Amino acid sequence: MIRSRKNISVFSILFIIGFGYFFWLMLKITLEYIPLNSNVSFLMIKQTEVQERPEYLYFFYTHVYTSIFVLLSGFLAIIRKDFGLKNLHRNMGKVYIVLILICAAPSGIYMGIFANGGLLSKISFVILGILWWFTTFKAYQLARQKRFAEHKHWMWRSFALTLSAITLRMWKVIIVYLFHPNPMDVYQIIAWLGWIPNILFIEYLISKKHI
Repeated sequence: MIRSRKNISVFSILFIIGFGYFFWLMLKITLEYIPLNSNVSFLMIKQTEVQERPEYLYFFYTHVYTSIFVLLSGFLAIIRKDFGLKNLHRNMGKVYIVLILICAAPSGIYMGIFANGGLLSKISFVILGILWWFTTFKAYQLARQKRFAEHKHWMWRSFALTLSAITLRMWKVIIVYLFHPNPMDVYQIIAWLGWIPNILFIEYLISKKHI
């Protein structure tokens, strides 16, 4: 993952601890929608879509329920190198790719069309969904062609976009705490901050051959 074994160990430990904490927070959010209830949490501000578009809830639950497994499978696929878990990487990678291409990304694109925050937010979330699907599909193609070095880079790009589910919420907390903006302004800001810094950071690491 990073050239020095010492750096690999430090990076891996920090990555595992950080991911574990935020994964638990995401799991708690997901559990709010079990059992099915269209009057809790995020859905409370989406009642127009819930009432006027019967398909919205199907896409919403598909996205929420599969995304938590996408996060976990992507994480397990990535850490396998440091711990010699080759089979885990292959199996979790398959789960990750299938869930994104068939369920999580398409449902995310649909939800992006109805995102809060106006046109700017909608554009950002739709672009995010499309890039998420494309980077994952590209990683799948390269694995099939046994171009594993390129496959790894595209998987990292995909996972950087997957992590937008976490970074979006981190930015929301920071921005609200520091600036107390209008809620709709928050959506417009975090819609872009949630994923653009992630992908830029990964591109930097790839360019420096750190991953």
